[in-house]
Amino acid sequence: MTSATHLAIDAVWRIESAKIIAGLARMVRDVGLAEELAQDTLVSALERWPATGVPENPGAWLMAAAKHRAIDHWRRLRLLERKHEELGHELELRQQMAETDFAAELDDDIGDDLLRLMFIACHPVLPAEARVALTLRLLGGLTTDEIARAFLVPEPTVAQRIVRAKRTLAEARIPFEFPRADERARRLSSVLEAIYLIFNEGYSATAGSDWVRPALCEDALRLGRILAELTPHEPEVHGLVALMELQASRLRARVAETGEPVLLLDQNRARWDYVLVGRGLAALDRAEQLGGAQGPYALQAAIAACHARARTAGETDWRRIAALYAALAQLAPSPVIELNRAVAIAMAYGPAAGLALVDALVAGQALAKYHLLPSVRGDLLLKLGRSSEARAEFEHAAALTRNDRERTLLLERAQACDKIASGP
Repeated sequence: MTSATHLAIDAVWRIESAKIIAGLARMVRDVGLAEELAQDTLVSALERWPATGVPENPGAWLMAAAKHRAIDHWRRLRLLERKHEELGHELELRQQMAETDFAAELDDDIGDDLLRLMFIACHPVLPAEARVALTLRLLGGLTTDEIARAFLVPEPTVAQRIVRAKRTLAEARIPFEFPRADERARRLSSVLEAIYLIFNEGYSATAGSDWVRPALCEDALRLGRILAELTPHEPEVHGLVALMELQASRLRARVAETGEPVLLLDQNRARWDYVLVGRGLAALDRAEQLGGAQGPYALQAAIAACHARARTAGETDWRRIAALYAALAQLAPSPVIELNRAVAIAMAYGPAAGLALVDALVAGQALAKYHLLPSVRGDLLLKLGRSSEARAEFEHAAALTRNDRERTLLLERAQACDKIASGP
């Protein structure tokens, strides 16, 4: 297989896999089986496309191939008289349709299918961490490794969660339908967390050669916007949408023309998407009007709004940002939030104040494998004139990250410390 074809298949699969799995899950009523059929479709593409070339409409090809695999699966069940009990009623009702108009059924209401699948994956029968991991796997197209890094837990742990979650859903025979309002409220926090983790993987890729993966951000934004329409009175839904809109507004400025990362304070703000900024501020206003100003996503959106409203990096209201992070830390304590608060404290009150908070996190060991901890510490040490120590921190951060672009940036910062130490 040529590398170009492999890259094309990977890119198409990232975009189309969630739609295919969601459509199959509606038909076969089993998310595990739907993923298996979708994976079979991917294998078929890997076998055929290197020889025949990438189809003109690869998404339609994959959807059609998935349709045929589902039909073949149903035929085998009928021929072998081994119908699964949970599929029996569905097969009887849809037997004729499966032979004639299955493709149209798979393509129908894709947005609703994705949300149905998300609420199934976030069913209360599953532990909270399993709900989010399964949603990321099925709808985000993330690998177990990417999910593990998002959660800062070992990869085998995530793999076990996903396998057990699919088995639990199958054994519980969870219906593939949109939950009622009372049931939907019980699952909402896990759904929001899953959407935002998908967005985060797109905004700052954990591994690979790309600093950002805009398609994931777009998927998360689409799901968030649809969810906001379906739950118009939920302030945290609007808070999450506001946060994603505001952060997505910076995507074009986060990467230089040559592909290198551009950090927030160095970004050309003329490249920010102010249509998305306007949408984000409007969603934040909606969340606040609904009484959700102190929700965790609304607080993060308010922080993003501080950056969006600043015409230059120097005009950023870092004291307000530090106060918002303090409120967020009280509401949802987390070492990552503490690290972000340390950055804001350093910007508002000086690097020494921020370094004290970072050193406390280092001593706590909770972020021992999190590359941004030594990266932030290196930045603060450099500002305090401790360039040799800063170099060691940047090198440590580079060793921890698995994103190629980020590793290059950190190593460049480490090398720059030598020039600072040697002087003019």
